[in-house]
Amino acid sequence: MSTATHRPSVLFVCVHNAGRSQMAAAFVAHLAGGRIEVRSAGSAPGDAVNPAAVAAMKERGIDISAETPKILTADAVQASDVVITMGCGDTCPVFPGTRYLDWQLDDPAGQGVAAVRPIRDAIEQRVRGLLTELGIPAVA
Repeated sequence: MSTATHRPSVLFVCVHNAGRSQMAAAFVAHLAGGRIEVRSAGSAPGDAVNPAAVAAMKERGIDISAETPKILTADAVQASDVVITMGCGDTCPVFPGTRYLDWQLDDPAGQGVAAVRPIRDAIEQRVRGLLTELGIPAVA
């Protein structure tokens, strides 16, 4: 596969796949305009996406209300060029050739929208930095 046609792929992982990883994946999808394949997953997925995360993202014009937490699989990790963990510790499988980053971010679980906003903003800043590193200019 030539690099000219290769679309980078990013996987965001947190424990419940209900807040941080969902927000990060949504920012990549929104800002990269389809130029990056993006996934999110959790080592112990929750039942639903955190309503405060949904509300905080809606304030940015991004709707994640239809998303559902997904289980982390080895296939998803292997299919990704970059795996970004957010508090899942050693539960993420590690494969050679995959780039791993760990973003230290507060867990929005059980928090209200006011507490989730700074987490959302930190995620957006890191996503914008990641896009720059990958050579993908943000569309918004």
